[in-house]
Amino acid sequence: MTDTMTVPAGWQPAPGLLAGRIILLTGAANGIGRALADSMAAHGATLVLLDKDVHGLETAYDAIVAAGNPEPALYPLDLQGASPDDYRTLAATLEQEFGRLDGLINNAAELGALIPVTNADTELWFRTLQTDLHAPCLLTMACLPLLQAGDDASVIFVSDAVGRHGKAYWGAYGVAKAGLEGFMQILADELETNTTIRVNSIDPGPVRTSLRTLAYPAENRDRLPAAADVVLPFLFLAGTASRGITGQQF
Repeated sequence: MTDTMTVPAGWQPAPGLLAGRIILLTGAANGIGRALADSMAAHGATLVLLDKDVHGLETAYDAIVAAGNPEPALYPLDLQGASPDDYRTLAATLEQEFGRLDGLINNAAELGALIPVTNADTELWFRTLQTDLHAPCLLTMACLPLLQAGDDASVIFVSDAVGRHGKAYWGAYGVAKAGLEGFMQILADELETNTTIRVNSIDPGPVRTSLRTLAYPAENRDRLPAAADVVLPFLFLAGTASRGITGQQF
């Protein structure tokens, strides 16, 4: 159930691929999240953009509206300090406003610190796991009734190679990504026979983002793909072409 997969050769998103679909996207203000917001809105999705960066959210909103795409909703929230009640409140708000979710993309992440485990700061360890593991799991659980209210919902976890094969110094970030892979598999297995919800993960690889720069400050950023260059598998999994595909690592 966890063989690495890729988008089918030659697949390209059709115009209006996500028309009528309501998708919640975390970490939407910058980096990959911002690129996904622009691309998914351009393909017709009505987005709920979640991030702690209010200015970044407003900038994303303005760009989407200026392009003539469906008006998104903004939901400022700092996942590092969010409680289970915050996720329940979010789900209740979305239920009232939209009645369902057709997609949930757990993209938000914090790097923490790249140091040996023996030198790890416990407070930073807890904060990193809160943002990178607990938040996406608790948010997904709170949104399950909304995802079940639709007839073709897709949940996507943004992963990383260090979560699929442990690597020295990646600490809490690597542990969190490994935990997300396990949660993805568990949830996909639980939902596969009883619902139409599909659950998968995507490792976008090295991308020109601020998180990547924090991890590799001496790297030549110009040699990395831009965030807009890695949106294709997200479009594939968020749309109807991926029906029946669940529990997979892309």
